[in-house]
Amino acid sequence: MLGLMQDRPLLISQLIEFAAENHGDTEIVSRRVEGDIHRYTYRDARHRAKQMAEALVGLGIKPGDRIGTLAWNGYRHFELYYAISGMGAVCHTINPRLFPEQIVYIVNHAEDRILFVDANLLPLVEKLAPQFKGVRHIVAMTDRAHLPAGLAIPNLLVYEELISGKPGTYEWPEFDEKTASSLCYTSGTTGNPKGVLYSHRSTLLHAYGSALPDTLNVSARSVVLPVVPMFHVNAWGLPYSGCLAGAKLVFPGAALDGASLYELYENEKVTHTAGVPTIWLGLLNHMQSKGLKLSTLKYAVVGGSAAPPAMIETFQRAFGVEVLHAWGMTEMSPLGTVNTLKHKQLALPADQQLQVRLKQGRAVFGVDMKIVDDKGKDLPRDGKAFGDLLVRGPWIVSRYFRDEGGDPLREGGWFPTGDVATIDPDGFMQITDRSKDVIKSGGEWISSIDLENAAMAHPAIAEAAVIGVAHPKWDERPLMIVVPRPGANLTREAVLDFLKDKIAKWWMPDDVQFVEAIPHTATGKILKTKLRDDFKAYKLPTA
Repeated sequence: MLGLMQDRPLLISQLIEFAAENHGDTEIVSRRVEGDIHRYTYRDARHRAKQMAEALVGLGIKPGDRIGTLAWNGYRHFELYYAISGMGAVCHTINPRLFPEQIVYIVNHAEDRILFVDANLLPLVEKLAPQFKGVRHIVAMTDRAHLPAGLAIPNLLVYEELISGKPGTYEWPEFDEKTASSLCYTSGTTGNPKGVLYSHRSTLLHAYGSALPDTLNVSARSVVLPVVPMFHVNAWGLPYSGCLAGAKLVFPGAALDGASLYELYENEKVTHTAGVPTIWLGLLNHMQSKGLKLSTLKYAVVGGSAAPPAMIETFQRAFGVEVLHAWGMTEMSPLGTVNTLKHKQLALPADQQLQVRLKQGRAVFGVDMKIVDDKGKDLPRDGKAFGDLLVRGPWIVSRYFRDEGGDPLREGGWFPTGDVATIDPDGFMQITDRSKDVIKSGGEWISSIDLENAAMAHPAIAEAAVIGVAHPKWDERPLMIVVPRPGANLTREAVLDFLKDKIAKWWMPDDVQFVEAIPHTATGKILKTKLRDDFKAYKLPTA
């Protein structure tokens, strides 16, 4: 027997329609690439998104065509999210921080038909355009007056001219909710990036899950500033959950320095923000150097890599901001866990609460999660056993675009994340390492993440990374690579002495090396592959 409920497909266009009808005067604020602050409403955004859908139809775009974007967080990018997916095409967001050859590969692999580009990224595209095989049109996301001078891009179209005069009466079509909506490629630290193809259904379910009170807690009372880029995993779904909840959205554009972000937080009365640890370290340094406070910010969601304990404590004690650890992957749309405490944890002393907050958090409804050993056997949720982390659910990848890499799933539909983790009896998951980054010393595993977090508590350390280096007796031993804070007089002995009572004795790094900067991926994660290559010939003093 089937239920007798209406069967309407879940479509992305319903989100912008709902926001425009029920939160029509709620603001969307953007710091534009042109330099000024732009303001309009959900009602305005819907109208312009429909104008863009009409323009795309006029350019011959059909359902299923891929449309690329090379753009920062801003209102025009937001409009494209809805115009492209709403008409049944695929919104392909491209990370402009990737290597140029990776951008070319991604555009060609996706077979993008049109490429929308923010004005300050046009010089990059000018150099690469001759290598784009299927791109019919390049569109500058600005007006004619703000085009960079001297560009040599043939038949360049201009965003504002493209929608000018369009009626904005486009009727969003209805189609199967499993239709592809958007495409995002993995960062490709090894081999070519792989495409993850989201559906309308998966995107809407993810928006529901991410807005819940025990996840990102987005509501019509929220003012949300996503620092996490719209070109990477759809800004963690915030442009969608913002519409679903009717939250005010604030887009920072390309300026992600501490001063620029602080100005927006205060002027726009931001309550929620999300980004990677390197962004928050820059914000903290700016505020501490200027003696500034935050008057409205309540939640800072941290993902991409583990937040150092010292950063969590500083945000909470000095600025009254709750740091929420979150974890996920491009393959997971991306949200998998968020660290919101249960009632029982709120009763714990501050130091014990912090130990819980350091974990990546509890699974969002819609994400099944387990850990297994090397033979695939399920491990207990006791907070001690650690193994390979597997996930499954309605917004988790089943295969990569064009079937790259074959079937990635294990028996039962479980996706291997590549992370090593523990899960405690309360459901809190903690990443102990990437499976490829864990240090195997004498048959035992050492967590590079835990070592990095311990080091980051040192007041003279700006950033730390740990890799395994070959050792004749122990197979591998940890090497710590440290970026000192400006003006700090830091020694190897001082670092090791600081770690003595914070880690197991056999975890102690065999050496410390000081560098000016640690390499990062295009999405802000420490690039361990580059560090391992840089130090491949390094001989430990204990070897």
